[in-house]
Amino acid sequence: MKLQIENRVKAGYIAVFLLLTLSYISFFISTSKLKEQTTLVQHTNIIINRLQSLLSHLTDAETGSRGYMIIKDTQFLSEYNESFSLLKPDFLALRELWKDNEMQETRLETLKTRINEKYRIMKEMIISFDNHDMQTTDSLKSMSYHGKEVMDTIRDMVNTMENTEKNFLAERTNKMNSVLKTLNVFIITSIIIAVVLALYSWVVYNKENRAKKIAASHATRYRIELEKRVDELNEANRELKELRSIEKFAASGRIARQMAHEIRNPLTNIGLASEQLRSDLNGNEDYVIFFDMIDRNAKRINQLVSDLLNSTKFAQLQVEDISINDLIDEVLIDANDRLELKSIKLVKGYEDGMCMVSVDKERMKIALLNIIVNAIEAMEAEKGILKIGTANVNNKCCITIIDNGSGINKESIAKIFEPYFTGKPKGTGLGLTSTQNIILNHKGTIDVESEEGKGSTFTINLNFAENC
Repeated sequence: MKLQIENRVKAGYIAVFLLLTLSYISFFISTSKLKEQTTLVQHTNIIINRLQSLLSHLTDAETGSRGYMIIKDTQFLSEYNESFSLLKPDFLALRELWKDNEMQETRLETLKTRINEKYRIMKEMIISFDNHDMQTTDSLKSMSYHGKEVMDTIRDMVNTMENTEKNFLAERTNKMNSVLKTLNVFIITSIIIAVVLALYSWVVYNKENRAKKIAASHATRYRIELEKRVDELNEANRELKELRSIEKFAASGRIARQMAHEIRNPLTNIGLASEQLRSDLNGNEDYVIFFDMIDRNAKRINQLVSDLLNSTKFAQLQVEDISINDLIDEVLIDANDRLELKSIKLVKGYEDGMCMVSVDKERMKIALLNIIVNAIEAMEAEKGILKIGTANVNNKCCITIIDNGSGINKESIAKIFEPYFTGKPKGTGLGLTSTQNIILNHKGTIDVESEEGKGSTFTINLNFAENC
């Protein structure tokens, strides 16, 4: 016997409910797997970065000892002396990361033995060089060849360990992509369910008005539930995109460090050769200008490499005690042209008698200027009001920068300090990232509050100078 129309409606909605329930359960399982794979990918990236850092410190030590024996200047030994202590954190981190990987842990112990052997050879070479009046002997050459063999072995071991991790990374990335495809299937399936439900409601409406009202009521409820699930799926896709951005940033950092080493090694040799030639020519004035040109351009190239690295690591600060109010005034002088161009009203709210702060003046000016320029660009010409204040809040130097510009939406606020994220058509996405790095490098904090259409407030907290 055929079911009555009302029973058909009930049966149809029960079927839809079961399909949605199944879709939700599958989505929950897939999301859990995605989070698990995300954690594993981050784990692999950290290991690769640590291996690169370890090899970098060892290369610096080798470069420093070689420079000392070529130029005979003890300042080249600074990198050699510092490098050994820098290796310890990398070894400890790798040992912790590989505590569940017996194969890689065994390789790490072998690598540590070879690195200790390399340092022993470099130390013996330096002692032998000093004991023979800084002259190259057959014994020194023999140790040098042996050291090269050990270094080649170390590089091979590091490459093997990296390749193993890269294989893990590729496997985990494939799994993430597979999970993403599954999530997309759920989205399509949910849409199909919605379409089927709409068609089913339309058919029922034509047959029975009462059944149509019931179907419409159920359809509305299921549509809301479906939209909620779709929103959750979209959120999962957004998190995956953020993960890819993190991977891109990490990859950029590794590329930058590799480029820096590839450039600085020949640059060091150029500098060493220049100094040796300058010494051999005994200050011949005809060549001094060319040596100065070589040195000047070598320094410029080195500075460019340093600037490239600054976007992915903290830099050493040149701190000095300075009044924060005076520092902000200097920054406003640099931004004055922009303020006048857009006829922005400036309101200062400095607290008198503020203690000094210990900061790297030029870097802190860059950080503050980035925020001020962004605020100016967000405000309308002749309507903008920029408020800058300083205060002692909980024994911290508190700086507030407030604008009445277009504001920032909640989604963008969560990503505003991420590398390469920008809301400007021609922005690089590194300005606020650099600002955050500078503030954190000063052991400070930076927060932002914003509302679309009303403006934004940046709050920076810094420590006062110790002698304040």
